[in-house]
Amino acid sequence: MAQQTWTAVDDYFNGLLVAEDDALLDAVADSTAADLPAHQVAPNQGKLLHLLARISGARSILEIGTLGGYSTIWLARALPADGQLVTLEADHRCAEVATANLTRAGLTDRVELRHGQALDTLPELAAEGRAPFDLVFIDADKPSNPAYLEWALRLTRPGSLIIGDNVVRDGAVTDPTSDDPRVRGVRTFTEQIAAHPRLTATALQTVGSKGYDGFVLALVTD
Repeated sequence: MAQQTWTAVDDYFNGLLVAEDDALLDAVADSTAADLPAHQVAPNQGKLLHLLARISGARSILEIGTLGGYSTIWLARALPADGQLVTLEADHRCAEVATANLTRAGLTDRVELRHGQALDTLPELAAEGRAPFDLVFIDADKPSNPAYLEWALRLTRPGSLIIGDNVVRDGAVTDPTSDDPRVRGVRTFTEQIAAHPRLTATALQTVGSKGYDGFVLALVTD
């Protein structure tokens, strides 16, 4: 009953507040048809990312983990006409599907998709002088989250936002004895944020059509 209720509530609010057009709906459909994992954010979560980017006045966004490009579309649409989003994807099939979805959405002028391991492409961004990014969305392999945080801090400025998705793990994040590398990665990531003098942060639990999870939102302060 809990999952049915969560999904029904999401459907209610999404129907009133979240307008998914054909580009967003087709991005999910094509990702499903290509057998990509159904790990994209929910519609209301995509709208939240969009609003956070707009509220913060972001002109430059970094996304670590593209999948099929669904969250990329939400974030890119929050940018001004001269804004830029760089999204990093390790999987070749995901990069192909995302490229097609972003092209159909008319966003190739403001989105650059880089294919390769993020821990290889992040140093390239630094070397190219692409920083600072106003918002960083981390939604990739959880064991690497601590390393992604270190790079996010190098590539941001005071006032930038860093968002880490999927941090609750159905509550498993509370288990300090877990041997799941995803849980361990999230715990280390969150503990690093808590201890870092340049960050102030919070975390929220979420329930909905994607189940029980949550995200961390951190502000770079200095």
